[in-house]
Amino acid sequence: MIPPREHFSGCLVGQCLGDALGFQVEGSPPDTCSQYVRGELGSFQRGGPFPKRRAAPVGQYTDDSQLARELMQSYAAHGQLKPDDYAGRIAAIFAESRIVGRGLATETAAQRLIQGVPWDEAGVPAPSAGNGSAMRAGPVGLLYGDDLPEMIRVAHDQGRITHKDNRCSAGAIAIAGAVALASRPGEVHVESWVRQLSEWIVPMDKSFAQDLLGLVHWVGLPPAEAVQLISRCGPPDFEDDWKWISPFVVPSVLWSLYSFFRTPKDYWTTIGTAIEVGGDVDTTAAMAGAISGAHLGLERLPIAAAHQLTDQGTWGFAALVELAHRCHTLKIAPQNRFAKPRDGM
Repeated sequence: MIPPREHFSGCLVGQCLGDALGFQVEGSPPDTCSQYVRGELGSFQRGGPFPKRRAAPVGQYTDDSQLARELMQSYAAHGQLKPDDYAGRIAAIFAESRIVGRGLATETAAQRLIQGVPWDEAGVPAPSAGNGSAMRAGPVGLLYGDDLPEMIRVAHDQGRITHKDNRCSAGAIAIAGAVALASRPGEVHVESWVRQLSEWIVPMDKSFAQDLLGLVHWVGLPPAEAVQLISRCGPPDFEDDWKWISPFVVPSVLWSLYSFFRTPKDYWTTIGTAIEVGGDVDTTAAMAGAISGAHLGLERLPIAAAHQLTDQGTWGFAALVELAHRCHTLKIAPQNRFAKPRDGM
């Protein structure tokens, strides 16, 4: 039940690469994102330069993947995910101004943590329901996918450090669960997977669970049609200015799952689908990339592209792979859990 280590590293690297590629057009409208996928992203896939539209280092990924990485670092330090330790890491990355592309709710919670508010009290309450807890939850599916009740508990706990709305926890459980399912050997069975994910999140939010079931039908639709349905999921009175996929947790998680389910054997197309419809596309590409990487494994990802990943000059490809493999070693040999971890330089 414990995936091979290449699927641990595939998940983390797949997330960071999807995030870095989506970051270039985050918040852009559909036309811009579609042109980017057909143009720069297509050229990059064929060996061209890493797409660069932002004043950031080439290959820079954002808070989505920074916080997923910090989650794995917390596990590496303790052999388990301790919410108080992880909360301290979230606080530190904000306090030290290392965060890239910060979300409002996560930053609000981080400032409370910095002020000494306990981890289980710092989260932003409902109705704030952004995707900050889901975007970083992929590694939970790797680390706890062999113990499903524990996976659900941990996904919820890590999420409520910053987001107390149950929809946010449901989104985190859905992404962690998708990674757990994707990392297992065998083919992707969309209907059974969707029903399983819906069953796992229904105690958190019945409406979200019902929306998730819609993927059984929507996955057969082309993106231009599916996005019109998925972008409207959630409360009927929810409004924002994002076109199409907003940071609201329900549509962003559903779009990430849709993108993977459409092309589970093709990382590039999965990431392109996650990005092309516009909106919060660094996050949708990060979540879809984590699921795809967990399913395909590191060696089936675009390694040459992944070697260009960076977090402001640190935590590049080699350090990310080492961290993921260390977590795998701890998972299969818990007696090694307290060996001193290395940093990301």
